Amino acid sequence: MSLNTLVSRGYGLLINVANRLQSPFLLLVRLYWGWQFAQSGWGRLHHLDTATEFFASLGIPMPHLNAIFISNLELVGGILLAFGFGSRLVSLLLVGDMTVAYLTAERDALKMIFSDPGKFYNADPYTFWFASLMILVFGPGLFSIDYLIRKRMAGDAPLSSNDI
Repeated sequence: MSLNTLVSRGYGLLINVANRLQSPFLLLVRLYWGWQFAQSGWGRLHHLDTATEFFASLGIPMPHLNAIFISNLELVGGILLAFGFGSRLVSLLLVGDMTVAYLTAERDALKMIFSDPGKFYNADPYTFWFASLMILVFGPGLFSIDYLIRKRMAGDAPLSSNDI
């Protein structure tokens, strides 16, 4: 067996294994960060006065209404994200939420995205933003309500090798 054949087969095996890990990985991301968002929203809902004061200090308009909206978005959105229901729409809203967090609470970190990337990715919103962006771009994977709905709408089509 030639070196080229061995490398080609090895690379093919790597790609096959990595493809099969996509959905379990996306499930773990959704479960973990969905739970984190839900906890954040739950905590903020139970301390609306503190959240309202914080939003006001950041110059966010209508701080009380926005605190209620964001708290509910993170609570309900986190739960939906964990279950993989409405994943891309929820992710889009959560990316927007975390982008506003960067623009208001972490403006210095955002300004240094290229000059000091460590400051950007060490900021509190980063992992929430990145996880939401990942689900927005790649979707929720096979282990999600979205996938079951899509499968049902397609007439119970069997899984193909591209789905796994």
